[in-house]
Order: sequence, then C-alpha cells, then structure tokens
Amino acid sequence: MNVLVTRTERKLAQWRSAGSAPPGAARPRRSRLRPATSVAIVLLFLVAVLVIVVPFLPSYNPYAINLSVALEPPFRSTAHLLGTDELGRDLLSRVSLATRISLLIVTFALMLNVLIGVSVGLTAGYYRGKADTVIMGSADLVLSFPILILLVTIVAVLGPSAQTIAVVLGCVFWVSYARVSRATALSLRSREYVISAVTQGASGWWVIRKHLLPQVVPQIAIMTSFDLGVLITVEASLSYLGLGIQPPTPSLGGMISDGQNYLQTSPWLCVLPSLVLLLLIGGVQFMSQRFTSEGQQSRGMTAT
Repeated sequence: MNVLVTRTERKLAQWRSAGSAPPGAARPRRSRLRPATSVAIVLLFLVAVLVIVVPFLPSYNPYAINLSVALEPPFRSTAHLLGTDELGRDLLSRVSLATRISLLIVTFALMLNVLIGVSVGLTAGYYRGKADTVIMGSADLVLSFPILILLVTIVAVLGPSAQTIAVVLGCVFWVSYARVSRATALSLRSREYVISAVTQGASGWWVIRKHLLPQVVPQIAIMTSFDLGVLITVEASLSYLGLGIQPPTPSLGGMISDGQNYLQTSPWLCVLPSLVLLLLIGGVQFMSQRFTSEGQQSRGMTAT
C-alpha cells in the first residue's frame, strides 16, 4: 500500500513540475479576447497613436500656413504625410489636435453629467418626498425637449466656444444617471444594513456615501462607456453646424464641414477627419459592448 501511495505521489509531482493536469482532471479554460474587444483595442490604439505620438513629430504644426503647398495630396511628401488643406496647413497635425480637443471636451462633459446625475439621483431615491418630486420633475422636463434642438438653442444663445460646449453637454445628459441612481437607492434604502446604520446614528449623507454609492458604480461605468460615443457624436455634430469649436482651432466636425467644398477635387479633406471620427466612435462602442456583456454576466451570477 505504501508503495502505491509513493508511486501516486511521484506521478502527481511529475505532472505538477511539467505544468499539466492529471488525467481526468478539469483543465482551466484560457480566457480569450472576444472579437468586439479585439476590434476595440485596435481602433483605440490607432487613436491613441494619433493623439499621443503625432505631437512629437518634427513636422507637427497645426496652425502654420503655407499656400505654396495648399491642397497637397496625402503621401506626396514626408513633411505633410496626410496632405494639406486649402491654406497649406498640415492635415495630420490638425486631425491630431482636433481629436485631442474633442476627447478633452467630452471627458469633462461626461464627468459633469455623472457627478450631477448620481448626486441628485441618490438624493431623490434615499430622501424621497419633495426632493424626489422636484428632481425627477426636472428630469422629465429635460427629457421633454429634443436633445439636439435644445443643445443648438442653448449654444446659439450663449455663443459657440469650446467652454460653452463642454458645460452645456455636461448639463444635459445627466437624466439617465439620475434615474439609475434613484432606482438603486429606492431598492437599497430598506435593506437591513442601511436601517442598522441609521438606527446607530449615521447621517443620510454617510449612508449614501458608504452603502448606496458603491452599488451604483458598476452600472454607471457601463453607461459611461456607451455615452462617451454619444457625446463625441454630438460634439462633432455641433462643430459641423458651426456651433462648436471656432476657427482657427481645428475640430473634427468643422474639418468635415470645410472639406465638403472640395469633395470633387480634394476628397481627403473630408475623408480623413471622418475616418478618425469613425475609429474613435467605433472603438468606444465596441468597448462598451464588452462592459455591457460583463455586467449582464455578473448580474446573472448574482441572481443565481
């Protein structure tokens, strides 16, 4: 008997040293990237190269005007790899700067939306009463207006600029975050650990910060990954209409609008910023699909 045990231990030691599992044992599954995730990584990597690497190139200058090389096609010279616009400005430099500015505006707007929506949503769901009525009534009022028309009206009144777009976008898309946060607060406010904290003298803001906010974060993360692409599209649309970033500062929407005048003779003026916009929105949307599927799986495991 001792001989058999010794042989078995030797075989197990050999399998462990070789890194293989014993016969009949369940082998761990290797985690593979999903196609959507792989596509998102590739697209976002290209955008990251455009935003981070291009400004360090020797020929980077998005504002330099040189009429002698105006409307130069792409790949004609190393000084202007993607060609030039009607004023001889380097397109690669301008597209890189436009993408960076768009990401800064959209990131600020998204953070502002999350801050407003989560704050008022948790407040309305936990305290109920008049606060709930006023906050959700305001949310219904915002939803009653078409978002794009509301944005165009506000920007037209305040005047187009990058600061105006960032603030306006940050004060319009908060409703969905407020509704999700409110629903979470309503479902958790009667839980035993919340009631126990209140009976021990915890304030409402402490309960919201310690018990309610951590439960909202995963859902908010999924929503932000989707809304990022929406905000990029809206910002580019406003710039396309002339209500966004003003010249000479480049913007993807503004470059597409200006390039339409040269579609027959110089189509790259319109195609290049459109392609960058497609890469950016596509990468964000594919990545949001990954977050959404993971969130659904985690909820399914919690339910079971």
